[in-house]
Amino acid sequence: MSDEKPRDPTEHAVGRREFFGLGAATLAAGSLAAPAIVRAEEKLNWKMVTSWPKNSPGVGVNAQRLADSITAMSNGRLTVQLYAAGELVPAFECFDAVSSGAAEMAHGSPYFWQGKEKAFHFFTGIPFGLFANEHMGWIWFGGGQALWEKAYAPFGVQPFYCGSSGPQAGGWFRKEIKTVDDFKGLKMRIAGLGGEVLRRLGVNVVLLPPGEIFQAMQSGTIDAAEWVGPWNDLAFGLFRVAKNYYMPSFFEFGPAL
Repeated sequence: MSDEKPRDPTEHAVGRREFFGLGAATLAAGSLAAPAIVRAEEKLNWKMVTSWPKNSPGVGVNAQRLADSITAMSNGRLTVQLYAAGELVPAFECFDAVSSGAAEMAHGSPYFWQGKEKAFHFFTGIPFGLFANEHMGWIWFGGGQALWEKAYAPFGVQPFYCGSSGPQAGGWFRKEIKTVDDFKGLKMRIAGLGGEVLRRLGVNVVLLPPGEIFQAMQSGTIDAAEWVGPWNDLAFGLFRVAKNYYMPSFFEFGPAL
């Protein structure tokens, strides 16, 4: 737990390249950008890169909603243009795009950038970790925001919590899983520390962008895949390429976006 006094999440003031949107559109996210908008005399055009296929259910739709809400709340003074994964930068290079100034905002999940800093996992979610309301409480009122900002500070990026994708399912498997030994040798797409747990059970973990999961399963490049949950997985068509689905799981109970 951080020794710093938890701050009110609505008290942030951020600059042009510090605003880092993560998740569903919320009033908090819009109001955080407001001080920068009020001070600006010219109209601003920001690029928001994302890790999701365009208009994908849940995460992709919410990314567009965030962009539209910021534009509307600023009365057009700040226009946010969304770029889906691969349109401007690859899915897992969104963080670098904001850090370098190639884009002003990104919409993704912190553990996608875990190669920069292992602590990023905690700001998405960890196995047997917090549910969404608990995670939000920790970020906003339990010192989590200060720790998150400290972790991102070396990269010049400002993080904000704006939602959760909900509890993660266990994933889709080509063959039935009956014992722990059945995991050995499987090639599975899974992100986060849940993947590290499975790796220690003998799984060959593969981290693929969301938009590449279906094709990898269909072609046999991977044997199993974890995405989100039934609703999102249905939209991605994963039931067409694997018949064994397991839920709930211990991977992430309330992953942050």
